[in-house]
Amino acid sequence: MLRTSGLTKQFGGLTAVDDVDLALDSDELCSLIGPNGAGKTTFFDLLTGVLTPTEGTIEVRDGDGWRDVTDATPYETADYGLHRSYQITNVFPTSTVLENVRIAAQAASDDGWKLWRNAGAFERHVEEAHRILDRVDLAEEAHTPAESLSHGAKRQLEVGIALAGEPDVLLLDEPNAGVSSESVDRIIDLIEDVATDHAVLLVEHNMDIVMNVSDHVVVLNQGSVIAEGSPDEVRGDPAVQEAYLGGYEPGSLGADSDADSPADETGNGSATEEGSA
Repeated sequence: MLRTSGLTKQFGGLTAVDDVDLALDSDELCSLIGPNGAGKTTFFDLLTGVLTPTEGTIEVRDGDGWRDVTDATPYETADYGLHRSYQITNVFPTSTVLENVRIAAQAASDDGWKLWRNAGAFERHVEEAHRILDRVDLAEEAHTPAESLSHGAKRQLEVGIALAGEPDVLLLDEPNAGVSSESVDRIIDLIEDVATDHAVLLVEHNMDIVMNVSDHVVVLNQGSVIAEGSPDEVRGDPAVQEAYLGGYEPGSLGADSDADSPADETGNGSATEEGSA
């Protein structure tokens, strides 16, 4: 569903993403891991048109062939089926939960620019929004202002917004950052659910989550891929242990149990890569 070849991004003398080849199948949940500054968020920015590559190509599946989206804008990449959630919560705070998803559904359709009609007239987008809220377990919060949700529920809403418009590929940038243990469990269940009918590329620092949910793991360090394979293969790779895992054992990393308040928008201590290479 998605592939890159030789993808590179340089900022002056700094190479933030260095010759990355990645392939994501339609039924695959792939996790992209690495230390802060490894290039993960920059890589997502390249995939979604926020940044333009210095070199290399990005392609998405288009029927029986491939479409080159290397120079596409963020709007065009979304239109081609690449939808993204962000590391820092990004919702319309004063709009209701339902309206957040309804707006996203309308924006992804041919009705996105029909400004002369009442939004309530687009019943199909309202119906889609309700279906998505059922899926992300926020149906009971449909008429709640988004700003009133807990941080964990806002992360669920972000996944719901990313699902609007029936994307082919979901790019999830640290969806568990800063949420409580209880919320992490809900979001893990949600990620596994959406992975049953979407290709998912996940950036995540909690290695317990990565090792439990991933079909495939790609490890970045200083912009380059240093290892990839199954969770077991990556966990046992000496280069990965040295660069990132540092003796990780299953169950040794947990979520922050006190970070699930509406005001907490910064994530936990490991989720600090936004805007870095």
